[in-house]
Amino acid sequence: MNTEVTIAGVKFKNPVMTASGTFGSGMEYSEFVDLSKLGGVVTKGVAKIPWSGNPTPRIAEVSCGMMNAIGLQNPGIDVFIERDIPFLQQYDTNIIVNICGKTIEDYCEVVEKLADIPIQMMEINISCPNVKEGGIAFGQDPKAVEQITKEVKKCAKQPIIMKLSPNVTDIAVMARAAEAGGADAVSLINTLTGMKIDINRRTFAIANKTAGVSGPAIKPIAVRMVYEVAKAVKIPVIGMGGIVTAEDALEFIMAGATAVAVGTANFINPYATRDIIEGMEIFMKEQNVDDIYQLIGCVK
Repeated sequence: MNTEVTIAGVKFKNPVMTASGTFGSGMEYSEFVDLSKLGGVVTKGVAKIPWSGNPTPRIAEVSCGMMNAIGLQNPGIDVFIERDIPFLQQYDTNIIVNICGKTIEDYCEVVEKLADIPIQMMEINISCPNVKEGGIAFGQDPKAVEQITKEVKKCAKQPIIMKLSPNVTDIAVMARAAEAGGADAVSLINTLTGMKIDINRRTFAIANKTAGVSGPAIKPIAVRMVYEVAKAVKIPVIGMGGIVTAEDALEFIMAGATAVAVGTANFINPYATRDIIEGMEIFMKEQNVDDIYQLIGCVK
């Protein structure tokens, strides 16, 4: 039975990886899950310099999920290269570094620093606010998506995944712009923008007022968007958004995702990735599916 998938020439032993920001660099989770069993580990977003993130409170629980406005707190690329990469190199898994920035130059600086580092891929978080354009996220303007993809590709030695924002009218337009810019793959969806009011304090539950909604509540939206994007582009799609079980992961794969990323589920079940991999293998055996590619995009 084959569970191996290939994305931009990179082989994954199975189609299950972690979603950025929900797994750190795997240090805490390595006590629960053998990282070598995962298709890949996608790290928390890293920028050219340390970011302190948003003021607290910055996490809130909501029905069927959570909200966060962490603000991409990270130690900066230099510390990351020195501390996190050597840790991940101990495991037989693909290392995918998520990159954030406030200008195209910010992204390119981090990409260049990773050029000779032993990682397999980079995921570019384009839900960051573009400070030069008044704060609109790069991922909300197709011209900006194509431009940042082109510039990152110029300085990248490893394949790049463009992580798409769902907070747009038509995500297929953004995916096509990423493909036109030379993206090797796209991943989606990032969190949806939401808000929660603390009625007892009569104020916002999160200091930032708005926050990213993740978890099971967003899964049907994510599956629909993955289906639309998979039909719109020829490059591989990595699906995410509310995956908790193997059944959830298989929905994304049947909708057209070549691989999936598990995020919020890690917070409630540190064994989630392992359970999903095992559950997918059981499904394939029960259904007499001998190659995962028989399931990818099988729902037309």
